[in-house]
Amino acid sequence: MGGANHDEPLLFEIAWEVARKVGGIYTVLRSKAAITVEEWGDRYCLMGIYSPDSAASEFEPLEPGPILGPTIEAVRQQGVAVHFGRWLVKGHPRVLLFDLGSGYHNMNDWKYALWEELGVGTPNDDPETNDAIVFGNLVVSFLAEFTRRTPNRPVIAHFHEWLAAVALPVLRKRNLPVATVFTTHATLLGRYLCASQIDFYNQLPWLEPDIESGNRKIYHRYCIERAATHSAHVFTTVSEITAYEAEHLLKRRADVILPNGLKLDNFTVLHEFQNLHAQYKRRIHAFTQGHFYGHYDFDLEDTLYFFTSGRYEYHNKGVDMYIEALFRLNERLRRENSKVTVVAFIIMPAATNNFCVEALRGHFMSEELRDTCDVIQREVGKRIFEATARGQLPDPAKLISDEQLVMLKRRIHSLNRSGLPPIVTHNMVDDGHDPILSHLRHRRLFNNREDRVKVIFHPEFITSTNPLFSLDYDEFVRGCHLGVFPSYYEPWGYTPAECTVMGVPSVCTNLSGFGNFMHRHVDDPEAPGIFILDRRFVGPDESIAQLADMMYRFCQLNRRQRIQMRARAERLSELLDWKNLGEAYVEARNLALQRTYGART
Repeated sequence: MGGANHDEPLLFEIAWEVARKVGGIYTVLRSKAAITVEEWGDRYCLMGIYSPDSAASEFEPLEPGPILGPTIEAVRQQGVAVHFGRWLVKGHPRVLLFDLGSGYHNMNDWKYALWEELGVGTPNDDPETNDAIVFGNLVVSFLAEFTRRTPNRPVIAHFHEWLAAVALPVLRKRNLPVATVFTTHATLLGRYLCASQIDFYNQLPWLEPDIESGNRKIYHRYCIERAATHSAHVFTTVSEITAYEAEHLLKRRADVILPNGLKLDNFTVLHEFQNLHAQYKRRIHAFTQGHFYGHYDFDLEDTLYFFTSGRYEYHNKGVDMYIEALFRLNERLRRENSKVTVVAFIIMPAATNNFCVEALRGHFMSEELRDTCDVIQREVGKRIFEATARGQLPDPAKLISDEQLVMLKRRIHSLNRSGLPPIVTHNMVDDGHDPILSHLRHRRLFNNREDRVKVIFHPEFITSTNPLFSLDYDEFVRGCHLGVFPSYYEPWGYTPAECTVMGVPSVCTNLSGFGNFMHRHVDDPEAPGIFILDRRFVGPDESIAQLADMMYRFCQLNRRQRIQMRARAERLSELLDWKNLGEAYVEARNLALQRTYGART
């Protein structure tokens, strides 16, 4: 940080996820880093927690420049271990990473001050809250030292989520000259309440946050989040639905909505969506042929790939509704003797004991059969060439030798299996009590021959090193036909947004930030493949019926109609580009500057 005009503001962005790949906020910060650097240059710096494991791949140490250097040296002399460098993402923003261990000797004093000055008491047996208190006070120490040394320099500090926001009430209590913005990406209590499967949005106006958070033993965390909300000069959320939630639970209306965007450079060759879809679909075909060996009696030309993915939250992410709708879709397609087969993936990480033998066996046997056929194909090609080169038509009966026929018969015989293709690719740690497997078994979605909906639960994220798929997650998404994300609690929803920029139709809900955003900005969302499921104004059974009908109608589309839908979806990419959505961040920062320093922006 150096060479900037001394009258220009400096921007610090503070989050638990800076240079640490631990959640959705990581995606927000990483994807918008480049455009923020374009706007702010060296006047932009992020603050986070130093983790040696993450730093090894995400962080490059640097010597600080003349603006931050003296402050860094001063806090180091006070005993604070702080690392300065670049975050190794596009834009290479400057980062300050605090070693929490260097502040723990002050934790009890900071906890006492939090109680004495702000009335927020915290227990000793909550390590996450203890870390948040130490991190927040280390940030305060740095900002206090920096503003003391540069008293005439406007400073903006933008905090993300309660874990990074302990600094906010402390800054206001000390009356430090820092313009503050606080963004809640999902309220803490809201996530807990939705996980307990209450009728959250209909009951929201009558809920008592103090009582509800106390019942869930998170009252102290809730108090920190509420104090941060009311201490910030500007309070923001990522969507209208989260703003509605925050107004009731945190008792403050959002000043600005900050939708989550994407850096479209990360989804290169945007307009090659159809070629990429065909390329990666062939790889998923190869997986399907192996997984369903012995029961592979359906036509891949009439096969559609649906998927849902994300954090394993059975109810909040709508996996319960997805499975129930797949059951109804299967019954309907079976009744109609449909030619269409749906292979429905569930990609959610869970505790496993590695891949199950049957899944690996299918993959191995499919590769063996493919290798055998490749060898025979080359030999047949030679025989055809030799015959035609002599001016003769090849004898079809002699194209495949007796030895090769025996090889093929052995391969076909080895494809016989006594059981059904597995519904899960791994050995689960708690197979008998896993909610997803329990629901699939309850609905008898066992991949029978007559089932037109086949299901595959893959309890880990997909990467190129995965022996079953050999695909990165983005490539897997491009190869699928429809993403299904019927979440009950989804403050934004990056998964359907990523589908959109890759030209993949998706289902989202009117309880997701993304769904509401698309409803406001697109006249007919279904035309470009944005199916918005109603989970707010109708009961669960009607929502399931809607979802099953959406998936059924998608199954009735022909190939040309699906290509047109993918093309229209891909054209919506500009709506989600940080170059457009970043304007909301500009508004929030300018408002914070105005409320802190006066009319200047």
